[in-house]
Amino acid sequence: MILLTNIKGEQFYINPDIIETIEGHTNAIITLTTKKKIIVKENPSKVKELFMEYKKNISSHIPLNH
Repeated sequence: MILLTNIKGEQFYINPDIIETIEGHTNAIITLTTKKKIIVKENPSKVKELFMEYKKNISSHIPLNH
C-alpha cells in the first residue's frame, strides 16, 4: 500500500495494483482499474516514485525457488 493525500488534506492508503493511469501536473489524477478517478496532492512524479518503491519492496521479499 502507498500513502497519499487527497485534496482535502486527508491521508489514505491505496493499493497500487489497482492504479491504471497517473496524469496531471501539480496534483495527480489517478484512474483506478474500476475507472474511478482520485485527485491527490502529490504530483504524478511523486506517485510514480511511491509506486516504483512499493513494487521494488514487494519483489525483494519474494522468495526464490531453487
